Amino acid sequence: MMQVADIRKHFIKELKNENFTTDKTGQRTIEMLGSSFSANEPSIFGVPNEEYINAEILWYMSHSSNVNDIYDSDREPPLAWKYSANKYGEINSNYGLLIYSDKYFQQYGMVLDELIKNKDSRRASMIYQRPSIWLDYEENGKNDFICTNAVTYYIRDSKLHAVVQMRSNDVVFGYKNDYAWQLYVLGQLIKDYNDFYSLYEDNEISIGNITWQVQNLHVYEKHFDLVK
Repeated sequence: MMQVADIRKHFIKELKNENFTTDKTGQRTIEMLGSSFSANEPSIFGVPNEEYINAEILWYMSHSSNVNDIYDSDREPPLAWKYSANKYGEINSNYGLLIYSDKYFQQYGMVLDELIKNKDSRRASMIYQRPSIWLDYEENGKNDFICTNAVTYYIRDSKLHAVVQMRSNDVVFGYKNDYAWQLYVLGQLIKDYNDFYSLYEDNEISIGNITWQVQNLHVYEKHFDLVK
Protein backbone atom coordinates (compact mmCIF):
# COMPACT_ATOMS: atom_id res chain seq x y z
CA MET A 1 0.00 0.00 0.00
CA MET A 2 1.10 3.56 -0.69
CA GLN A 3 2.47 5.57 2.22
CA VAL A 4 2.35 9.28 3.00
CA ALA A 5 5.84 9.59 1.45
CA ASP A 6 4.43 8.32 -1.86
CA ILE A 7 1.65 10.92 -1.78
CA ARG A 8 4.22 13.61 -1.08
CA LYS A 9 6.28 12.53 -4.09
CA HIS A 10 3.19 12.64 -6.32
CA PHE A 11 2.45 16.28 -5.51
CA ILE A 12 6.08 17.33 -5.84
CA LYS A 13 6.15 15.76 -9.31
CA GLU A 14 2.82 17.30 -10.35
CA LEU A 15 3.99 20.76 -9.28
CA LYS A 16 7.28 20.37 -11.14
CA ASN A 17 5.37 19.32 -14.28
CA GLU A 18 2.87 22.18 -13.80
CA ASN A 19 0.00 19.72 -14.02
CA PHE A 20 -2.72 21.97 -12.63
CA THR A 21 -6.48 22.08 -12.47
CA THR A 22 -8.51 25.20 -11.68
CA ASP A 23 -11.14 25.33 -8.94
CA LYS A 24 -14.35 27.36 -8.90
CA THR A 25 -12.55 30.43 -7.51
CA GLY A 26 -10.02 30.41 -10.34
CA GLN A 27 -7.22 29.15 -8.08
CA ARG A 28 -4.79 26.61 -9.48
CA THR A 29 -4.64 23.27 -7.66
CA ILE A 30 -2.68 20.05 -7.85
CA GLU A 31 -4.85 17.02 -7.29
CA MET A 32 -4.89 13.26 -7.04
CA LEU A 33 -8.06 11.32 -7.82
CA GLY A 34 -8.98 8.09 -6.06
CA SER A 35 -6.01 7.99 -3.71
CA SER A 36 -5.61 5.27 -1.10
CA PHE A 37 -2.69 5.17 1.31
CA SER A 38 -1.64 4.27 4.82
CA ALA A 39 -1.95 7.35 7.03
CA ASN A 40 1.36 6.65 8.75
CA GLU A 41 2.33 10.29 9.30
CA PRO A 42 0.34 13.16 10.87
CA SER A 43 1.19 15.56 8.03
CA ILE A 44 1.84 15.38 4.31
CA PHE A 45 3.14 18.96 4.00
CA GLY A 46 3.58 21.47 6.80
CA VAL A 47 3.55 21.03 10.57
CA PRO A 48 0.40 20.22 12.60
CA ASN A 49 -0.88 23.11 14.70
CA GLU A 50 -1.42 21.33 18.01
CA GLU A 51 -3.10 24.33 19.63
CA TYR A 52 -5.69 24.50 16.88
CA ILE A 53 -6.13 20.72 16.73
CA ASN A 54 -6.91 20.60 20.45
CA ALA A 55 -9.39 23.49 20.08
CA GLU A 56 -11.10 21.80 17.15
CA ILE A 57 -11.45 18.48 18.98
CA LEU A 58 -12.96 20.24 22.00
CA TRP A 59 -15.36 22.04 19.68
CA TYR A 60 -16.32 18.77 18.01
CA MET A 61 -16.97 17.22 21.40
CA SER A 62 -19.19 20.18 22.36
CA HIS A 63 -21.49 19.30 19.41
CA SER A 64 -21.79 22.99 18.54
CA SER A 65 -22.62 23.67 14.90
CA ASN A 66 -21.42 27.28 15.18
CA VAL A 67 -17.85 28.13 14.20
CA ASN A 68 -17.76 31.07 16.60
CA ASP A 69 -17.54 28.53 19.41
CA ILE A 70 -14.19 27.10 18.26
CA TYR A 71 -12.30 29.76 20.21
CA ASP A 72 -13.29 32.15 22.95
CA SER A 73 -15.45 35.08 21.89
CA ASP A 74 -12.41 37.36 21.65
CA ARG A 75 -10.83 35.30 18.85
CA GLU A 76 -12.05 34.84 15.29
CA PRO A 77 -12.55 31.30 13.92
CA PRO A 78 -10.23 30.14 11.11
CA LEU A 79 -10.97 31.63 7.69
CA ALA A 80 -11.77 28.23 6.17
CA TRP A 81 -14.57 27.73 8.71
CA LYS A 82 -15.85 31.29 8.22
CA TYR A 83 -16.00 30.63 4.47
CA SER A 84 -18.07 27.47 5.09
CA ALA A 85 -20.49 29.08 7.55
CA ASN A 86 -23.65 31.10 6.94
CA LYS A 87 -24.02 34.63 8.31
CA TYR A 88 -24.87 33.21 11.73
CA GLY A 89 -21.72 31.07 11.85
CA GLU A 90 -23.58 27.78 11.37
CA ILE A 91 -22.04 24.81 9.54
CA ASN A 92 -22.82 21.11 8.97
CA SER A 93 -19.42 19.57 9.64
CA ASN A 94 -19.10 19.33 13.40
CA TYR A 95 -17.82 15.77 13.35
CA GLY A 96 -18.52 15.15 17.03
CA LEU A 97 -22.16 16.07 16.48
CA LEU A 98 -22.33 13.70 13.51
CA ILE A 99 -21.08 10.61 15.34
CA TYR A 100 -21.99 11.12 19.01
CA SER A 101 -25.35 12.89 19.08
CA ASP A 102 -28.89 11.54 19.34
CA LYS A 103 -29.73 13.59 16.23
CA TYR A 104 -27.51 11.33 14.12
CA PHE A 105 -28.32 8.09 15.95
CA GLN A 106 -25.36 7.86 18.35
CA GLN A 107 -23.19 6.21 15.73
CA TYR A 108 -20.14 6.01 17.98
CA GLY A 109 -22.09 3.93 20.51
CA MET A 110 -23.56 1.78 17.75
CA VAL A 111 -20.10 1.02 16.38
CA LEU A 112 -18.73 0.22 19.83
CA ASP A 113 -21.63 -2.15 20.51
CA GLU A 114 -21.15 -3.80 17.12
CA LEU A 115 -17.44 -4.41 17.74
CA ILE A 116 -18.15 -5.82 21.20
CA LYS A 117 -20.82 -8.16 19.83
CA ASN A 118 -18.86 -9.25 16.78
CA LYS A 119 -15.12 -8.64 16.65
CA ASP A 120 -15.08 -9.86 13.02
CA SER A 121 -17.71 -7.35 11.92
CA ARG A 122 -17.56 -5.54 8.58
CA ARG A 123 -20.36 -3.08 9.36
CA ALA A 124 -18.90 -0.99 12.20
CA SER A 125 -19.33 2.21 10.20
CA MET A 126 -19.87 5.81 11.24
CA ILE A 127 -21.53 7.66 8.36
CA TYR A 128 -20.71 11.36 8.22
CA GLN A 129 -22.31 12.20 4.88
CA ARG A 130 -26.07 12.22 4.17
CA PRO A 131 -28.30 12.52 1.08
CA SER A 132 -29.86 15.74 2.37
CA ILE A 133 -26.46 17.45 2.08
CA TRP A 134 -27.57 18.56 -1.40
CA LEU A 135 -29.96 20.95 0.36
CA ASP A 136 -28.12 21.40 3.65
CA TYR A 137 -24.78 22.49 2.19
CA GLU A 138 -26.07 25.90 1.05
CA GLU A 139 -28.82 26.40 3.64
CA ASN A 140 -29.07 30.08 4.63
CA GLY A 141 -25.86 30.85 2.78
CA LYS A 142 -23.67 27.99 4.01
CA ASN A 143 -20.95 26.50 1.84
CA ASP A 144 -20.37 23.23 3.69
CA PHE A 145 -20.71 19.98 1.75
CA ILE A 146 -19.35 17.50 4.34
CA CYS A 147 -15.91 16.23 3.31
CA THR A 148 -15.83 12.89 5.16
CA ASN A 149 -18.15 10.22 3.78
CA ALA A 150 -17.70 7.44 6.33
CA VAL A 151 -15.22 5.65 8.59
CA THR A 152 -15.33 1.90 9.18
CA TYR A 153 -13.53 0.03 11.97
CA TYR A 154 -12.16 -3.50 11.92
CA ILE A 155 -10.68 -5.68 14.66
CA ARG A 156 -8.07 -7.92 13.13
CA ASP A 157 -5.24 -9.67 14.99
CA SER A 158 -6.23 -7.89 18.23
CA LYS A 159 -5.76 -4.46 16.62
CA LEU A 160 -8.38 -1.88 15.75
CA HIS A 161 -7.97 -0.55 12.21
CA ALA A 162 -9.82 2.35 10.60
CA VAL A 163 -10.62 2.97 6.94
CA VAL A 164 -11.39 6.65 6.38
CA GLN A 165 -13.30 7.44 3.19
CA MET A 166 -13.38 11.07 2.11
CA ARG A 167 -15.11 12.97 -0.66
CA SER A 168 -12.54 15.76 -0.67
CA ASN A 169 -9.41 16.52 1.33
CA ASP A 170 -7.06 19.49 1.32
CA VAL A 171 -3.55 18.08 1.72
CA VAL A 172 -2.19 20.93 3.86
CA PHE A 173 -4.83 21.91 6.43
CA GLY A 174 -7.53 19.28 5.88
CA TYR A 175 -5.43 16.13 6.18
CA LYS A 176 -3.57 17.21 9.33
CA ASN A 177 -6.69 18.17 11.24
CA ASP A 178 -8.80 15.26 9.98
CA TYR A 179 -6.02 12.79 10.77
CA ALA A 180 -5.82 14.13 14.34
CA TRP A 181 -9.60 13.73 14.75
CA GLN A 182 -9.64 10.18 13.38
CA LEU A 183 -6.70 9.22 15.61
CA TYR A 184 -8.60 10.65 18.59
CA VAL A 185 -11.79 8.68 17.82
CA LEU A 186 -9.79 5.50 17.19
CA GLY A 187 -8.10 5.90 20.57
CA GLN A 188 -11.44 6.44 22.32
CA LEU A 189 -12.91 3.31 20.75
CA ILE A 190 -9.93 1.25 21.86
CA LYS A 191 -10.21 2.59 25.41
CA ASP A 192 -13.97 1.98 25.65
CA TYR A 193 -13.66 -1.48 24.14
CA ASN A 194 -10.88 -2.45 26.53
CA ASP A 195 -12.74 -0.97 29.51
CA PHE A 196 -15.74 -3.14 28.69
CA TYR A 197 -13.75 -6.34 28.42
CA SER A 198 -11.70 -5.61 31.54
CA LEU A 199 -14.81 -6.56 33.50
CA TYR A 200 -15.09 -9.96 31.90
CA GLU A 201 -11.98 -11.35 30.25
CA ASP A 202 -8.61 -10.53 28.80
CA ASN A 203 -9.55 -9.46 25.28
CA GLU A 204 -7.69 -6.20 24.84
CA ILE A 205 -7.07 -4.55 21.50
CA SER A 206 -4.42 -2.01 20.50
CA ILE A 207 -4.09 0.57 17.76
CA GLY A 208 -3.85 -0.66 14.20
CA ASN A 209 -3.56 1.09 10.84
CA ILE A 210 -5.48 4.05 9.47
CA THR A 211 -6.13 3.68 5.75
CA TRP A 212 -6.95 6.98 4.05
CA GLN A 213 -9.11 6.82 0.91
CA VAL A 214 -9.86 10.13 -0.81
CA GLN A 215 -11.86 10.76 -3.95
CA ASN A 216 -10.11 14.10 -4.48
CA LEU A 217 -6.90 14.91 -2.62
CA HIS A 218 -5.58 18.37 -3.49
CA VAL A 219 -3.17 21.22 -2.78
CA TYR A 220 -4.25 24.82 -3.36
CA GLU A 221 -2.01 27.30 -5.15
CA LYS A 222 -1.54 29.32 -1.96
CA HIS A 223 0.28 26.32 -0.49
CA PHE A 224 2.52 25.46 -3.46
CA ASP A 225 5.52 26.80 -1.52
CA LEU A 226 5.08 23.96 0.99
CA VAL A 227 5.27 21.27 -1.68
CA LYS A 228 8.91 20.36 -1.33
